[in-house]
Amino acid sequence: MEDQARAIAGWAENVFVKIPVTNTRGESSAPAWCAASAMTESNSTSPALLTLDQVRTVAESMAGGAAAFVSVFAGRIADTGRDPVPVMAAAVSALGAASNAELIWASPRELLNIFQADAVGCPIINGHPRHPEEAGLHREGSFGILARTVEMFYTDAVASGFTVSSPEGRSQR
Repeated sequence: MEDQARAIAGWAENVFVKIPVTNTRGESSAPAWCAASAMTESNSTSPALLTLDQVRTVAESMAGGAAAFVSVFAGRIADTGRDPVPVMAAAVSALGAASNAELIWASPRELLNIFQADAVGCPIINGHPRHPEEAGLHREGSFGILARTVEMFYTDAVASGFTVSSPEGRSQR
């Protein structure tokens, strides 16, 4: 991983090299983070973190080194049935000592995650293609969202060619 990180970092000054928290055998990649962080000509990033222990280990390994992004896969934490907000809030604190590292709320699942990331002080969140479209929905309120939803149902029904007739034989919109 270290050799690959050096090669990739050499592509350009603005390249951030992703180094996973473990290798495919589940062994820590901390030596690779340390090496990448020590390379002043490179920037590093550590993706696929799921626990606070991993965040703390990465923060200690990268403190004082090259600029780094630490990606905590909050969406995948939520996929396990756990609330990612407390984890992300603690991760913000844990990274406080590593001034060269910034936290990323990775793998968001819904628009709410943008507001949650902001509330805990997480400076960066990965986006989803639908998030810009959804971003204004919170201003519409429940009635506006309901009206859009009903219109989408209707549009889908029309597109399917399906119609429903009333008992009197009239087509219903």
